[in-house]
Amino acid sequence: MSRSLPTEGGAILIAGGTGFIGSAVLHELLAPRGSEASPTEIRVLSRRPLPGWMVAAGVRRTAADLRDATTLRGSCDGADTVLHLASYVGKDPALCTAINAHGTRVLLEEAQRAGTNRVVYVSTASVYGPGPHRGPTEAQLVPAPASAASASRRRAEEMVLSGGGIVLRPNLVYGPGDRWFVPTLCRLLRKVPVWPEGGTARTSLIAVQDLARVITGLAGRVWTPDLDSVYHVNHPRPTVLRALVAELSRNLEVRPPGTDLPYDAHRELTARVLPELSAHQHGLLTQDHWYESSRIWKQLGLAPGLGFAAGFAASAPWYRRHLAALNRT
Repeated sequence: MSRSLPTEGGAILIAGGTGFIGSAVLHELLAPRGSEASPTEIRVLSRRPLPGWMVAAGVRRTAADLRDATTLRGSCDGADTVLHLASYVGKDPALCTAINAHGTRVLLEEAQRAGTNRVVYVSTASVYGPGPHRGPTEAQLVPAPASAASASRRRAEEMVLSGGGIVLRPNLVYGPGDRWFVPTLCRLLRKVPVWPEGGTARTSLIAVQDLARVITGLAGRVWTPDLDSVYHVNHPRPTVLRALVAELSRNLEVRPPGTDLPYDAHRELTARVLPELSAHQHGLLTQDHWYESSRIWKQLGLAPGLGFAAGFAASAPWYRRHLAALNRT
């Protein structure tokens, strides 16, 4: 797969580089590229020491914390591109504000001070609020976030966009490191072994490795006026819930439901046995949430990958280990 890296020779600074998406981006950036030139420097903004494999590959740590503006001073100096992949997705409103909103503001102020105007921010389709959503383009939905996390990420988006950056909105991301989507769906199927509305809901999915290809693709190209500001980043073909569960059954020995309930009854049952799953989270897993996502692939000249049915098997060993560890706790 053809892929470019920065042509201007500046460093790449990654916020959130040790997380689920960030680790995949680092692997993609560091993968052998034949005769292509590597970036002069990759830096990861982190509160803690970097994993050994990053250090061995020559990645530099920039010690900083998005919650502490003083630690970010000088973090963007010499950086050509900032990849902002750091988000807090929990339910604590104070942390949502501190990390997603204030942290983004301070990082962008540092980028502006350093003259770095290439910023890519990975947000979420959850900024659109509750569904169902059935194939809208980026221009056809107005953000209406329904949680503190999504609202703070929307504020981060607005700041990035006002500075000329690019915002990516994936829906559900799967692959090694995913500790929410597939594990939560498996738990839902175990606790509520019933199809919601026949299991016909369609959802937009993307493998974390494919999301990483998009992020590094944007980092690597010269930004021209034809680049838009906001992109959905998912496989262009949505996945039907029944097909999704069939792959979980095939690869993770998850038992598919044998009966069916109307959506409201399914939600009521879920609220009783899994009260920690919010109405919005339940909807993400059981209602239509799919978005027209072809533009970014065409823009970057990238193939969108195999899709969930063909691609999940490669991630299954990681999920089996992770789910086994969860069951032991």
